[in-house]
Amino acid sequence: MSNAVDSSKWRNLRSPPGFSRTASQSKTSAPSKSSTSASASYEAMKDKRAWDLAISPAKSLPMQAFMLYMSGGGVQVFSMGIVFMLLLSPFKNVAGINTAFAPLAPVPAGKKQAPKPNALTTLALHKLVYLLCNLLTLAIGLWKCRSMGLLPTGTGDWLAFETRGQPPELTLMR
Repeated sequence: MSNAVDSSKWRNLRSPPGFSRTASQSKTSAPSKSSTSASASYEAMKDKRAWDLAISPAKSLPMQAFMLYMSGGGVQVFSMGIVFMLLLSPFKNVAGINTAFAPLAPVPAGKKQAPKPNALTTLALHKLVYLLCNLLTLAIGLWKCRSMGLLPTGTGDWLAFETRGQPPELTLMR
């Protein structure tokens, strides 16, 4: 018994609906109207996906804020881990901003790939929104550090750097 399919018994089978043998076998060099509309819809889909990527840090903010709330205000290992993750992720995201947006770079008509997909000017508005959302995440992390007492914001935090003058009792005796 052979594993090869006998194509002669399937030769009389009708083609499926919407299948055109002439369209699949012909190779035309000029792009058809449907291929240009398909590439336009692909570019629109890439633009929509770029906007989704740009606002993705803002979409994760409610969950991160809930995690910060549940970790409490004290300085414990769990709360420090969450704050560390919250402060580190914006720096990682901003460092890889060009590689994150490179697959979504728009391709000009008639070209096979984008001229410079890793350039900072490619999808500049999307990258700016991405940067602002990451700065918002960083601001929430710094606010949590301040509320935990980890940031030196009061005058008492800087007492070690203050210089003291001579006490008044000693200045009168001299």
